[in-house]
Amino acid sequence: MAAEELIVGLVSVSDRASQGVYQDEGIPALEEWFSRAVASPAVRVVKRLIPDERPAIEAALKDLVDREGCHLVLTTGGTGPAPRDVTPEATLAVADKVMPGFGEQMRQVSLRFVPTAILSRQVGVIRGSALILNLPGQPKAIRETLEGVKDEGGKTVVNGIFAAVPYCIDLIGGPYIETYEAVVKAFRPKSAIRPKKP
Repeated sequence: MAAEELIVGLVSVSDRASQGVYQDEGIPALEEWFSRAVASPAVRVVKRLIPDERPAIEAALKDLVDREGCHLVLTTGGTGPAPRDVTPEATLAVADKVMPGFGEQMRQVSLRFVPTAILSRQVGVIRGSALILNLPGQPKAIRETLEGVKDEGGKTVVNGIFAAVPYCIDLIGGPYIETYEAVVKAFRPKSAIRPKKP
């Protein structure tokens, strides 16, 4: 059923990858992560590989939400302090609401690994009934910010941002997302948890 499908937009923002200078790693890393993390509903992915140009990023985000009907859009790349890094500006330009907690938590996770995490400017916003999140550009950092930090026994020490994504999607009218808890446990208040289907 189309209503039970989760439509995810994946946007890799890179001058060189979009020109074919090197292979994009962001979108494949995200596709692989979703295949391991989301138990239901079915996920349909819509991809965009674009240069670090603010008009192109804004246009891609609008197209994915307004025309493709994405419930969730994840960008990778273009979030640092360099002059060409304009993904956060483009994201904020198309936003209806800003969700600052997502960027704060991504930096919190990344600071466990590198002190330069404070240079990251990732943001989270809502446009219409879609959640848009800026992720880091490196596959390892993408996985860490989505899943969080776990100790040697597999216990979560710092929550990744995806723990909050399913409930956020609930609140803005999207499909009910269930995750594989070994990868990331979705958090919802008890009143928002649906019984599992037999």
